[in-house]
Amino acid sequence: MKLSRKILRRVLFLPTILLTLGGLSASAWAQIYNPIELSGGREINDTLSENDIPTGVGGFARDYSVELFEGDQITIDLISEEFDALVSLLGDDGTTVSENDDGPDGSTNSLLFARISKSGQYTVRVRAYAGQGTGAFYLKLARLREIE
Repeated sequence: MKLSRKILRRVLFLPTILLTLGGLSASAWAQIYNPIELSGGREINDTLSENDIPTGVGGFARDYSVELFEGDQITIDLISEEFDALVSLLGDDGTTVSENDDGPDGSTNSLLFARISKSGQYTVRVRAYAGQGTGAFYLKLARLREIE
């Protein structure tokens, strides 16, 4: 009888967890993952810390949400004196649109250029190269315009 209870508990444990997680409301999921809106001037001074999103490959990431439009040509500048900066632009489906580790000046800062092919909500992800480091950073997203 004790053995069958143990087996029953194990068999029911996983479906119970899955039902619990599946039953989370949209507001509960938003509390788990809620990227910071990057609006207005699209510039921010912030800090990457151990309280941010674990990447699963070591280190942490800080995400920013931004609305971009088809045809936009953008730059994303990520500067940090405290860690080797790595910036990624993710599409609304989570795929990597573009990524940059080191800028053209030979520093460990990042400078990313991208042309947007589909309007939508994008994620700018800030993290340290190879998951090594945390600290203060400056992030700027700019739309490029034609010279008239």
